[in-house]
Amino acid sequence: MSGRSVVLYGRPGCHLCDEARDLLLDLRRGGQSFELREFDIDSDDGLLRAYLERIPVVEVDGRVVSELVPDRAALEASLDTVGE
Repeated sequence: MSGRSVVLYGRPGCHLCDEARDLLLDLRRGGQSFELREFDIDSDDGLLRAYLERIPVVEVDGRVVSELVPDRAALEASLDTVGE
């Protein structure tokens, strides 16, 4: 596994968050190598304020790559280039 880190900010019951998670898992099954961490924004007031209107938010190595609507092309491009 590479040192790439992917973070998904979302909340339970968010269908776009579920789509983003499914997309990330699909990319991993397709050969992309990364550590996936998920944060429930409802568990932290700061995260809730920062991300509520933007979820799902996906960061790759600390850089926001996708928000609101999961963007497969942006995620693939970022995973192909970040950290190389």
